[in-house]
Amino acid sequence: MFADRVLSGMRPTGSLHLGHYHGVLKNWVKLQQQYECLFFVADWHALTTHYDTPEIIEQNVWDMVIDWLAAGVDPSQAILFIQSKVPAHAELYLLLSMMTPLGWLERVPTYKDQQEKLSEKDLSTYGFLGYPLLQSADILIYRANRVPVGEDQAPHLEFTREISRRFNHIYGKEVGFEEKAELAIKKLGSKKSKLYVELRNLYQEQGDENALEEAQSLLNEQQNLSLGDRERLFGYLEGGGKMILTEPETLLTETAKMPGLDGQKMSKSYNNTISLREDPEIIRKKIRTMPTDPARVRRSDPGDPARCPVWQFHLVYSDEATREWAQRGCRNAEIGCLDCKAPVIDAILAEQAPMVERIMKYEEDPTLVRNIIADGCEKANKLAEETMRDIREAMGLSYS
Repeated sequence: MFADRVLSGMRPTGSLHLGHYHGVLKNWVKLQQQYECLFFVADWHALTTHYDTPEIIEQNVWDMVIDWLAAGVDPSQAILFIQSKVPAHAELYLLLSMMTPLGWLERVPTYKDQQEKLSEKDLSTYGFLGYPLLQSADILIYRANRVPVGEDQAPHLEFTREISRRFNHIYGKEVGFEEKAELAIKKLGSKKSKLYVELRNLYQEQGDENALEEAQSLLNEQQNLSLGDRERLFGYLEGGGKMILTEPETLLTETAKMPGLDGQKMSKSYNNTISLREDPEIIRKKIRTMPTDPARVRRSDPGDPARCPVWQFHLVYSDEATREWAQRGCRNAEIGCLDCKAPVIDAILAEQAPMVERIMKYEEDPTLVRNIIADGCEKANKLAEETMRDIREAMGLSYS
């Protein structure tokens, strides 16, 4: 319906580690070169589980943004902003809550899972129950049609798609819709109008998906249509009403699973991380003291890389030749564990060198970071307000 727009966010947990870099940030750096991207700090989301410790949020926000910039997220290519600085997120969250069935929220798989994992906290709150809807508002307010998510977040995106469909069904039936759509078709010009009608008939009468895609491409190419006419023609194409909210699609991208120093998932809660601003000597010490295959008691004992956490780092950092060297050397006891760890240390230090340089630049000039975010918040507010105008009108709230 609109140009490809990507939205993604992270809760402010403070300084980031290699798990965040390989799991999210490397992907963001690629996406910003391919799409219109918005990346935001989800500070309201942080309050859904840490409502009782608000004092940690502000510093966590700035530490995290600095790490984004250090990792290569570029404010000249993407919009970086803070969720709570765009009030429309909260307004849309409230308005969507008026039409969201309670059962839809209760059946989101992560609702009960997170309550069990964080059993030490009281999560029987309205905010925690409603956080998938806040996520939906985050996406829908920008009409983002591409959302990079992991497998655990896929149900949240499907929930957002359901919310979008329900909203368009309830509020997309403007008075005189068909007449307005017919007038909009004429604005395409005689040749394109005829093609649009043919493609619409092919889709509606025969379910031809190719015809639907071709018609959507046709509309995306039109520069002379107003936003309202464009929305009407997209809705009319599929036999519905005016398409007010965009239905987002999952953006499947490959992300490396970064292990922790102990072989578990890298996580601050497991105390097994290497941060993006770790001192080089501490990195060397952490890798050199990593546990290895317990079968290798002595240097001469053969080992099994599959049982060694260091091998998981080789899968992320080493090329094929280095992996073969490590495999063979471990199995035949040709190399010691410290020998095996050396290429991993070198690769991590080489990866972090430019990041550390950028971190110093931003730490020395906090105003630069705040200006980047202020600029991003201004741009995000403008996009969000465009959507809210249509939503208020559709819901009968546009009176002055």
